[in-house]
Amino acid sequence: MRRMRINTARGGFTLIEMLVVLAILVVLMGMVGPRILGTQKKADIKTTKTQIGMLKASLERYALSMKDFPTTEQGLKAMLEKPEGAKNADKWDGPFLNASQIPKDAWGNDYQYAYPPERGKGDTPDIWSLGPDGEDNTEDDVTSWVK
Repeated sequence: MRRMRINTARGGFTLIEMLVVLAILVVLMGMVGPRILGTQKKADIKTTKTQIGMLKASLERYALSMKDFPTTEQGLKAMLEKPEGAKNADKWDGPFLNASQIPKDAWGNDYQYAYPPERGKGDTPDIWSLGPDGEDNTEDDVTSWVK
């Protein structure tokens, strides 16, 4: 008596099985994707706030050395290079940043700087990032002053 072999091995997935798996993946990405993107946005904002704090601390060291903050025209680069024609230029004891250039914000834009302050209160310089949209004076700007 001969036994018949029944081939129970499957050769692959059916179209229905593939569609079900794809549907599950789409639903999962729909739930997880926005959370991941939201987390990245928060991380970029925190990074930018931290860099603004670092720039502010470096500016305070600059002011201790030079007896004043750099002007708007001298800008943040005055912390890396002795500003030409500045009063007390002989007292410049920099560089005041541990970097070869001024860092960019989390979105790759230059930080904005103004002294005397134009938007903030008090006698400290205004430092701000244009934020994710890259436009000045919008709601997503990250600033050194309280809005």
